[in-house]
Amino acid sequence: MLNIFQPMLGAEELDAVSQVFDSNWPGHGPRTKAFEAEFAAHLGVDPENVLFIASATAGLFLAGELLGLGAGDEVVLPSISFVSAGNAIAATGAQPVFCDVDPRTLNPTVTDVEGVLTSRTKAVLVLHYGGYPGEISAISALCRDRGIPLIEDAACAVASSVGGKACGTFGDIGVWSFDAMKILVTGDGGMLCLRDGQLARRARRLAYHGLEQANGFAAAKVSARWWELDVQDFGRRLIGNDLTAAIGSVQLRRLPRFVSRRREIVQLYDRLLAGVPGIRTLPSLPAGHRTSHYFYWVQLDPAIRDLVATDLLANDIYTTFRYPPLHKVPAYRAAGALPATDSAADATLLLPLHQGLDDTDVHTVADELRKAVDHRRREHLAGLDDHGTSRQLPDGKS
Repeated sequence: MLNIFQPMLGAEELDAVSQVFDSNWPGHGPRTKAFEAEFAAHLGVDPENVLFIASATAGLFLAGELLGLGAGDEVVLPSISFVSAGNAIAATGAQPVFCDVDPRTLNPTVTDVEGVLTSRTKAVLVLHYGGYPGEISAISALCRDRGIPLIEDAACAVASSVGGKACGTFGDIGVWSFDAMKILVTGDGGMLCLRDGQLARRARRLAYHGLEQANGFAAAKVSARWWELDVQDFGRRLIGNDLTAAIGSVQLRRLPRFVSRRREIVQLYDRLLAGVPGIRTLPSLPAGHRTSHYFYWVQLDPAIRDLVATDLLANDIYTTFRYPPLHKVPAYRAAGALPATDSAADATLLLPLHQGLDDTDVHTVADELRKAVDHRRREHLAGLDDHGTSRQLPDGKS
């Protein structure tokens, strides 16, 4: 089966884990701090403002707490987002307010965001779809002008940037995911970055039970009665550990090679699928934008998209659509229509993209996709002709 996602782990990661075992300390410790510092250098930010946590989802929930979200507040986010973003907002008692997206990039435009801001907007949360930065510069400027905190869900954007500035650092809070489906993986885990140093210190407390010191040894160096508790906030346990951090450090060193290979795969898909009737390939990136190449998506006639996915699955090629629109989830009580979101969600299909694919795999996917699209288009158009009607497909070709 050719999968959408697949991590690449090997001897280097195994050796790093072995060293942790030899140290006899797998918990939160020096390797966690080292990974935080390395990732901060990757982002170009102060390592004191970066925190390795249990998951990106934990970071999104923590962001809501740090910003004091609650009943009566609204948080604007694109409907095409992972469900953890909607859950993190709703769990605070605040109302998710979903905005539309550009139908090609599946990222919100600054106009989409601005159009749903109200006096009750307490924060904006954006996702960099598939690693594409989108209009993050303009959205961050809008939020600064309005005095609205900006949260970046950079789960797809571990190596994305605009003008050399890393995605996840444009806003007030950035969150990255290192789960098993991402480019840089630690099994489970994520990173949290905060622009404000004071907020970062509070985040560290909240991520470890509200304690000022992360362990008794550290407290012993500053207090004569280090076993006494100094709890300023009611926190939980969200911190990462040395076992997964050791894997993360290796993966971060390998990240440039991973992204380079993914770029080669994207370029090969683009060449193989260019000009194929009924298939729209990735939109071009604006100047100065760099993507992590997390997703490769094509857009098809909605009437055949699901059938094509079924045909590919029958040939051991797994495709999918991420992320199903959140404004259709009943629990969020969303109101209003989002036409571009709906059309994009009905037309978009993600193809396998991971650094473990070889060129033969990519040719296989492209060949089977072309055959499936051609077959289903002919079948669909024949059915329409039987009823005396015609239809234009998304690329304008009949």
